Amino acid sequence: MSSSDIFFGEVIGTATLILLGTGVVAGVVLKKSKAFDAGWLAISFGWGIGVLSGVYVSTQLSGAHLNPAVTLGIAIDSGVWRNFGTYIAGQMVGAMLGAFLTWIAYYGHFKAHLSDHEIVSGSRTPGAKAFDETREVEERRDAAAGQPGPVLGIFSTAPEIRNTVQNLATEIIGTTVLVLLVLGIGLNDGLTVSGTGGLMVALVVVGIGLSLGGPTGYAINPARDLGPRIVHQLLPLPNKGSSDWSYAWIPVVGPLAGGAAAAGIHTALF
Repeated sequence: MSSSDIFFGEVIGTATLILLGTGVVAGVVLKKSKAFDAGWLAISFGWGIGVLSGVYVSTQLSGAHLNPAVTLGIAIDSGVWRNFGTYIAGQMVGAMLGAFLTWIAYYGHFKAHLSDHEIVSGSRTPGAKAFDETREVEERRDAAAGQPGPVLGIFSTAPEIRNTVQNLATEIIGTTVLVLLVLGIGLNDGLTVSGTGGLMVALVVVGIGLSLGGPTGYAINPARDLGPRIVHQLLPLPNKGSSDWSYAWIPVVGPLAGGAAAAGIHTALF
C-alpha cells in the first residue's frame, strides 16, 4: 500500500471512530439530547461500534491501525518502521476531524448546554459523578482557571480520582490488553481475511470500557484523546473552561507504553 493510501485510510478510519465515539458521549452528556443520561453502557458500546466502523472503512487502504499505540506495537513487533510517521499523522488528522464533526452535529446542543443556567459538570467522561455538581445560578460563569470544562469529557478523558501512578497504570494495562489482541489476530490469517478480526477488536474495546474504563475513561489511544482535546481548545465554545492540559500527557504516554509492552510480550512469546 502507498503512503497516500495509508494516510487517507487512517484519516477516514480514525475520523469515523472518533465521530461515533465522541458522538455517543455528546448524546449522553448534553442535556437536550434524546440520549441524555443514557449511561456508561451506551458509551462503551458506542465506542466499540465506532472502532468496528472505523476498521471496516479503512482496512483495505491502510490496514486500520487507527491508534498510535497499535502502530507502535506493530512496528516494534515487526521491526518495520517505514510508514510509522504517516500512520501517526493520519490518525491525528482523523481524530481532530471526527471531533470537529461531532461539534457540528451537536452544535445547537453545545450552545444550549453551555448557556443554560443549570450547571452540569460533565467534565469527566460520564460516570457515577458526572452529574453530581448540578445547581441553579442566575448567570452562567466560565469554569475556574485550570479546571476541566463542562463538556471536555465529550472530547477527551479525565480520571475520576487524580492519582498519577494509578491513572498511568490503568492506561498502560488497558492498552496492553488491546494491542496484544491486535497482534494476536495478526497471527491468524483466517480472522484477518474474513473480517472477523475487526469485530473481535471492537468487542474487546467494549470489554475494556466496561471493565477498566471506570478510573480514567479509557483513552487507550493517544490520538483519540489528544486530537479531540486540541479541538476542544480551539473551538469557539462559550464558557468551555480548561482543556486540562496538566493531565493530557497520561492518555498519550500510558497507551504508548502499553503498546510497547504488548509488543515486547508478543515478541517474547510468539
